[in-house]
Amino acid sequence: MADTVSAEQRSRNMSRIRSKNTKPELKVRRLLHRSGYRFRLHGAAAGGSLPGKPDLVFAGRRKVIFVNGCFWHTHSCPAGTHAPATNPEFWAAKRARTVERDAAALRALASAGWEALVVWECELRDPSALETELAAFLGPPGQPASVDSADTLHPTQGISDD
Repeated sequence: MADTVSAEQRSRNMSRIRSKNTKPELKVRRLLHRSGYRFRLHGAAAGGSLPGKPDLVFAGRRKVIFVNGCFWHTHSCPAGTHAPATNPEFWAAKRARTVERDAAALRALASAGWEALVVWECELRDPSALETELAAFLGPPGQPASVDSADTLHPTQGISDD
């Protein structure tokens, strides 16, 4: 089947596909914020950007979340397994590169001591199950589990008037 739009129109359409602040990402962000979690966006961490530029970064917990589109990142659900009939070689190569890039980013994060969770677009259909999965991955909201309140100094501790 031939493409129904011109090459210029197809290029304009493709250029408008976002990689940041997508609808699925915004839904996950709202759910987490409403549950009391605070995070940084798009791979921002102390010392620079993290491999793969995770969508959500929980620096104190050393955990990150990627919100992936099922089609673009080749998920095992029906939307992810559907391959375009037009130009199949191009799409197969493009999607294979994305899978390889995702795997390399996850390996790099793991070797740097970060835990990662991938949330798939299709998982947003069941918000309660997603909320349970996110809470199990992140732990309770508020103070990161790795920080012990007895080990943190109060701003006036350690200062003497001598």
